[in-house]
Amino acid sequence: MSVPQLDPAKLQLVQDLEIEMMSDMYNRLVSACHRKCIPIKYHEPELGKGESVCLDRCVAKYLDVHERIGKKLSNMSQGESEDLTKINLQEKK
Repeated sequence: MSVPQLDPAKLQLVQDLEIEMMSDMYNRLVSACHRKCIPIKYHEPELGKGESVCLDRCVAKYLDVHERIGKKLSNMSQGESEDLTKINLQEKK
């Protein structure tokens, strides 16, 4: 089975969208974990142990949930594609 080739303009668009989505996810992660783990008024110039542990757990959970959602959406998308293929085959009969 051959892989379809995208023209350079479409490939660039896909790459730009991927970068934009990853950048957005990173910004949301930083914002959410900072809000949750770092007090508004800094008491020390460096992170405390509790803050570091909180950030580590927050980032791990955020990435885990992001991965699970991505897999779920991918499975849903594949299921819809299969359903459309079945419908098209039935209509042709």
